[in-house]
Amino acid sequence: MNKEPSLKKYLPVFNEIVEYSPKYRFTIFVPVYNAEKTIRKVFESIEKQTFIDFEVIVINDGSKDNSHGVITEILDRFKFPITYHNNEKNLNKMGILFQAIEESKGEFFVIHDADDECFPNALEIFNEQYNSIPENLKPKIGGVTCRCQNQFDNLVGWDFPENPLYSNTFEIAVKYRLSFEKWGFVKTRLLKSIKVDSFIFGKGLIPESFIWMTLAKEGFITKYCHDILRIYHVDVQDSLSTKSYSQKALGMALYAILFCNFFYEDFIWKYPKDFLKRVYSLLKSSIYLDYSLAVYLRSLDSKMIKFLLILAWPFRKIIK
Repeated sequence: MNKEPSLKKYLPVFNEIVEYSPKYRFTIFVPVYNAEKTIRKVFESIEKQTFIDFEVIVINDGSKDNSHGVITEILDRFKFPITYHNNEKNLNKMGILFQAIEESKGEFFVIHDADDECFPNALEIFNEQYNSIPENLKPKIGGVTCRCQNQFDNLVGWDFPENPLYSNTFEIAVKYRLSFEKWGFVKTRLLKSIKVDSFIFGKGLIPESFIWMTLAKEGFITKYCHDILRIYHVDVQDSLSTKSYSQKALGMALYAILFCNFFYEDFIWKYPKDFLKRVYSLLKSSIYLDYSLAVYLRSLDSKMIKFLLILAWPFRKIIK
């Protein structure tokens, strides 16, 4: 009898590519899903950029509204290079993210959600912040991240402990506890170095940290700055946190396995509560997924995490 599969095979694999010749400084990727009411302001804010060495990739992810009609109506109004795809099948954001990465010709990759805006000098500041990084640090820099404000002119989150702060997604989450909305770019070459199994595309929402944590594991750091470059619309954002758990169960389970497998050895005793949270995520996700306990155990590397999961498994259905 064949063993049930391991979910480990769906985790990202990083094989760094060396040769990549960008055509533009930036690629701006706009993922679209049911954004007929907001997509115009996205194009307008991109058009106002003071730094113009960029391309735009727009992917409509099987929207049920008139997003496609609005986009095709306004495409010809703008002079910057635009690639547009109207996907009939919904792949969720992770799926179309990798579709855009494959086509990207920019040195730096920026995700611009379809219901937000950016300030006119956003790309200019990004470019300046990268250029000011010491040359000896640049090979290990994965990107630059700045701050956001909402549409009511209120800052999102709080100041970084240093400005700039050189860190990574793992440290930002567990050491500094700065898990609020931010905005930045990542080197496209590094994103093209990450491969994931297409099985996960269209299987619900996968957190973007699935990718950023992979870069952290590989030792790449980010420059975090206090510049406010994005307007984050808090009342309409189609975020992971607004979805029912059934819609993100696979993503949360895979993220929990990634977190435990990638960081357990070095950080379990320093941040034990964060690993316990990941066990909780696995238990809660298992309620909505058709995988046995054996599958989860084969997916995890740590014997301690496996033991904790076995102990808690009988009680998973009473988890809220």
